[in-house]
Parts: sequence; C-alpha cells; structure tokens
Amino acid sequence: QVQLVESGGGLVQAGGSLRLSCAASGRTFSSSAMAWFRQAPGKEREFVAVISWMGGNTYYADYVKGRFTIARDNAKNTVYLQMSSLKPEDTAVYYCAATQTYGIPSTSQAYLYWGQGTQVTVSS
Repeated sequence: QVQLVESGGGLVQAGGSLRLSCAASGRTFSSSAMAWFRQAPGKEREFVAVISWMGGNTYYADYVKGRFTIARDNAKNTVYLQMSSLKPEDTAVYYCAATQTYGIPSTSQAYLYWGQGTQVTVSS
C-alpha cells in the first residue's frame, strides 16, 4: 500500500519554472516505479514522466522532453518533477502515481496508487 501527496503547484508565467514534489508513505515506495501524469480541463489524463524504483531509468513524453526532469529520493520517500521553460499548454492538474509493475510503464492503467493532484497554471 502506498499513499501519495503532491505539492508545489501554482501559478507561473510562461518560460518560468516550478518543482513538484510527491511525498509517499508505505513500505513499498522504494520498490515502486513512480510517474507523473497530468490532466487539463476537457482532456484525458496524459503521461508526463516515469522513473524506475532505483532511479536509474527514466522516460519522458515527447512534449516535455528536455524541459522536465523527474527524480526521486528513496531516503525521503519523495519523487520530484522539475519543470522548466513552462508553456501555457502545460497548464493542468498534475498527479503522482505509483506502480509495482515491472519496468517503467507510461500508461495510466498500470498504476494502482494515485495522489490527489496539484494544479499548475502557466500564464502567457
């Protein structure tokens, strides 16, 4: 069982940066791949980035590659999403998710545990 709580969202101007955090509790955090997804109003939830349970492997959606960085600190039970060069189209609720599925899946169906989300708004 893993419980997830996101923080760090807010309002930022285009071109700015934000760092999201996801604090996890539960004995299985360090053995779980962790991912970030996002959902904009009227759109389906979409994959953003994933990191393996040891942090050695990462994978990004094309639309954030080179701008976003996912990282984790297993000693602090926390996963991060550093977002730079933000664009208005990055505006969404960002969700943290955990899975014990092998590998680094990028589909939401692979994730059993979800946080409540944090709002990111990028103004033009």
